[in-house]
Amino acid sequence: MRPLVLINDAAGVIQKIGADGDPTERVRAAMEKAGLTAIVRLVKPPRMTEEARRAVAAREFDAVVAGGGDGTVNCVASALVGTNVALGALPLGTLNHFAKNLGMPLPLDEACAALARATVRNLDAAEIGGHVFVNNASIGLYPRLVGNREELQRRRFRTKWLAMIFAALGVLRRFPSLRVRIRTDDGRTILRDTSFIFVGNNRYEFTLLAVGARPCLDRGELGLYFAGRAGRFATVRLALRALLGRLEQARDFESMSVREFTLETGRRRLHVATDGEVRKLAPPLHFRSRPGELRVMAPPTFRAACREDQPA
Repeated sequence: MRPLVLINDAAGVIQKIGADGDPTERVRAAMEKAGLTAIVRLVKPPRMTEEARRAVAAREFDAVVAGGGDGTVNCVASALVGTNVALGALPLGTLNHFAKNLGMPLPLDEACAALARATVRNLDAAEIGGHVFVNNASIGLYPRLVGNREELQRRRFRTKWLAMIFAALGVLRRFPSLRVRIRTDDGRTILRDTSFIFVGNNRYEFTLLAVGARPCLDRGELGLYFAGRAGRFATVRLALRALLGRLEQARDFESMSVREFTLETGRRRLHVATDGEVRKLAPPLHFRSRPGELRVMAPPTFRAACREDQPA
């Protein structure tokens, strides 16, 4: 296999792996040690998807490895979904949820060795209005928190967690609540006033917004979760439980599995977080699963395949 490795130059641990020199040389050496001859490039985040698309068009590579966190994986996956080029995840970010769901080890040398022994599998992607996500999308409380935090980091605070505390206080003062109508592909119509909507690319286990795991990455479904209560007290309680990692599916959310659905609301624009990156989108929003459309380099420790299909 001939992989192209695209490293996000703003990735969470890039300074650490580049401490003794050029991070691209460090990654290239680790790949070579594992038996892979890789082209390694350092890329600025806004150009990540474009570079991956160029790799697909050039037809020179069997795989494009995303070196970074979940946002980097999202950018590369957006270019590869529906193609024959496989996605690899090199966990160089802060949280690395997708890489962890695949069973990828976090140390660089071990991760490269796992990629060298990987099997390509057809896994699911998901989409909202043409925007691909591989982990989850959310509307309401969480994207507002992230957006406020990023603005505070630019203007006042360098520390991420200090900015998050002040962002949470600002959001909770307004206790954002949405009145939504959800129309599912199986004919259901759901009306709710809610402060938080969470959509997983396949179902998540009982905790969300922590390091939530997904038992399956290939079931061809969306896990739809929404807070059943709105208002100041419910929002404060939900935010505190989220910050403490104590969210529980049965207590804090209604949930269901669907293949696709449309979300309608009276708002002209909604803040939507896809794999942690926030954008503004105009309703109605159409969510759908894209079963088996993402070819992924799955390490030998991969355990999240639920279909009985053979590897791709």
